Amino acid sequence: MKKYRILTIMCVLVIGVIGVYSINGNKTDSVKTSNEYINDNNISENINENINDDICYSSIVASKPIIYLYPTAEKKIDVKLNFDGDLFCTYPDYKEDEGWSVIAKPDGTLFNIDDQREYSYLFWEGICNKDDWDLSKGFVVKGENTKEFFQEKLSKMGLIPKEYNEFIVFWLPLMQNNKYNLITFVGEEYEETAPLYISPEPDSILRVFMAYKSLDEFIEIEEQEILPFERKGFTVIEWGGAEVK
Repeated sequence: MKKYRILTIMCVLVIGVIGVYSINGNKTDSVKTSNEYINDNNISENINENINDDICYSSIVASKPIIYLYPTAEKKIDVKLNFDGDLFCTYPDYKEDEGWSVIAKPDGTLFNIDDQREYSYLFWEGICNKDDWDLSKGFVVKGENTKEFFQEKLSKMGLIPKEYNEFIVFWLPLMQNNKYNLITFVGEEYEETAPLYISPEPDSILRVFMAYKSLDEFIEIEEQEILPFERKGFTVIEWGGAEVK
């Protein structure tokens, strides 16, 4: 079975409002350090050269999904992730039984209760058990046009400049030199793989997850519909992605 590292930063694509969820108390997957994952899976520590070809990867340090929290007033927020796979890296540290607990401000600034430090967002990365992402709809984009494509589509989806610029500066170096990229925005499949449980419950939540595949030549594909997103009340935004090989 192929396994794909979920890259976020934040990260195949159907776009839309996935839904709003509250804490249900489900036990989450354990978080492994990079050394523990390497040892458990017999992977060379030289990740960029020797990691299993079936795992889609980028720089360990830079890869993401990331989660922004925008409450209407400063408040304590608990976030739990029930990921179908192994969490590879989190920042701030994700607690297996508790998840993240932060004090969030309306501008998105987060104060992590566990380490008493300030953060801009919640970050996680993991090796996903899912190996059959649906790429039947999407967009085939020249590598040299990647920046303009993301600026247009991510803005239309509902990301503000701060969010889509952070998305672009991570993914652009990985995609712009490909001849073409088949890009899909994944919705329901992603939610089933990585459900979020947030308390108090958000009023609106947008989870943008991109799956892409490098192509040597252009192919015809049914274009994916991009739906606009309305921010209202306490809003949660997440973006991430994965390369499919």
